[in-house]
Parts: sequence; C-alpha cells; structure tokens
Amino acid sequence: MRIKTLGATAAAVGATAIVGGAATSRDVNSPWYARLRKPSYQPPPKVFPIVWPLLYTDLALVSTDTIDHLADTGEEQAARSYSAALGLNLVLNAGWSWVFFNRHRPGLAALTAGALTASSLDLTRRAVQTRGVRGGPLAAYPAWCAFATVLSTHIWWLNCRR
Repeated sequence: MRIKTLGATAAAVGATAIVGGAATSRDVNSPWYARLRKPSYQPPPKVFPIVWPLLYTDLALVSTDTIDHLADTGEEQAARSYSAALGLNLVLNAGWSWVFFNRHRPGLAALTAGALTASSLDLTRRAVQTRGVRGGPLAAYPAWCAFATVLSTHIWWLNCRR
C-alpha cells in the first residue's frame, strides 16, 4: 500500500465525512427531523457515529489496496476508472446528508441512497474482481447503504402525505 495513495484516498473519504457531517450534525436535532415519523427498526442515534467511521476506514483501505494493485499490474486505466467511481460514490455519500437533513427532501434522499447503494455495489465488485478476498470487507459498505435506502424510503413513505 502506497502512502501517497492512502493519503489521497483517506483525504477524499475524510472530506466526505466532514461535508456530510456538516449537514447532519446541525439538522439531526432540528424540529423538522423530530417531527418526522420513523420506522421502528431505525437504529438509535448513537449507532451512526460508530458505524460510519468503520465503513469509511474500510472504504479508504480497500480502495487504496485496489487502486495500488491495479497500478502495479499496469492497469492504469482501470485504476483511474476505480478512482473516478470512488469519487462519484463519495459525492453521493455526502450528498445524501445534504438532501435529507439540509434540504428536507426525503423522497430525493431515498433516490440518492439507492444510487449510493448501486455505486457501493459497483466499487465492491471492482475490488473483489481485482483483489479477491482482500476486497471482500468492502461488502459491508453496500450492505449498510442498502439498509439506509430501505430506511430512507420508509421514512419518505411514512411522511409523504404530511
């Protein structure tokens, strides 16, 4: 694993966490959010600051390993393609927080979560295809994003007639 790649990947993932967190931290305690009806299976608020750092760390490490392996084996175009897919994924990731918490658009947030899940599945597919079992840990990320898509969609459904 190259320090340069790890630094770039960790910086991009860290920036995503900061940008998404800026929308979430202020608005998670807002009157708008408090009024929303939420499904019974929604995790308690203390779960999210535990899960997301673990997923972000996993994403940065697996992505670094994948990008470096592709570059080391002469697959420069595949490394650039993975990096671009990662960039899109991170935009969708941070974008969900802004759409949901800042713009108060649960329907659009559900669509964004669906796109994020598809993007996360694509990253995992690429990592596993490139690194085999070393890419496997990334599967936790699309699994969580799929859960977030179901949760976002259910919140939208519960509140769409309000």
